[in-house]
Amino acid sequence: MNHSRRKFLGSLALGLAAPAVIGRAHAATTIVAASLLGEDKPETLIWRHIADAVEKELPGGFAFNIVPNAALGGEKQVVEGIRLGSIQASLSTLSNLSTWVPETQLFDLPFLFRDVEHLNAALAADAGTSLQVQLAAQGIVAPAFVYYGARHLLSTEPLPTPKSVQGKRIRIIQSPLHAQLWEDLGALPIALPITETYNALSTGHVDAMDLTKSAYAGFRLHEVVPHVTETAHIHAAGSVVFSSQFWSRLSREEQEVFTSAAVEGATYFNELMEADERSSVEAVSKEGAIFYAAEDRGAWEKGARGVWDLFADQVGGMSQILALKDL
Repeated sequence: MNHSRRKFLGSLALGLAAPAVIGRAHAATTIVAASLLGEDKPETLIWRHIADAVEKELPGGFAFNIVPNAALGGEKQVVEGIRLGSIQASLSTLSNLSTWVPETQLFDLPFLFRDVEHLNAALAADAGTSLQVQLAAQGIVAPAFVYYGARHLLSTEPLPTPKSVQGKRIRIIQSPLHAQLWEDLGALPIALPITETYNALSTGHVDAMDLTKSAYAGFRLHEVVPHVTETAHIHAAGSVVFSSQFWSRLSREEQEVFTSAAVEGATYFNELMEADERSSVEAVSKEGAIFYAAEDRGAWEKGARGVWDLFADQVGGMSQILALKDL
């Protein structure tokens, strides 16, 4: 086991004890794994990869029931199921997890990370390990982080500058940080589950939203918001998550297998996501989506910087923010 996996299991042991007995009954344990997107998307394919890795090491021990297309609810509802134990596994953005661990908002601060390499370095540091411990205390085991891509602005008309956003109704995730970001830029944020956004955009209830390019294509949002301003204001991190109720019933050996499978699955997911983003842009461009470079990037960054000050106390202080910025 490599250092990061030992570090994760060691930190998790502070809050969740594994049974000493390794043996289990002959019947396979069912794992309900929820995915927001379809069978061919990375959010679902990762669970096939993890299931295969677990089966290789623990043959016949576990049966994965992978439920795609948000059939078990939106992102918030799925994590509520994780905490209750009715769903055993899923992915979640760190944005979504801020409902239970506000410190995850550190990784959602706008224009903090230069690129994915910068983000990954921050997640591998003590700040990432601390999040894993805090999430476990809330019933959410997070053995591996994933990268969804950068969030960009999607809209019914071109919105290339911060000034053009003013007065627009923008769909946001249920996050005070995201609400504050768009309020500071002069927009009117409206929190909606991802499963309701297509209808909200098509009826004019909202004018815009932000999302990664892969999810933009996955939810076919280009049909209702064909304009994409490439702001890359947030590099969206997430995690493989398991229910602590499920995890605590695993032996130490099984926990090591699942941790290893999750880490390998995260690497696989990131590779798929990179390829999926390229193919998604190509596909939606053929169907009418138009991509624009964000104009006056300095103004975008200046308009969003107040969020750092407002949320510093919740995410470990300004010194923590600046330490990650300078990694």
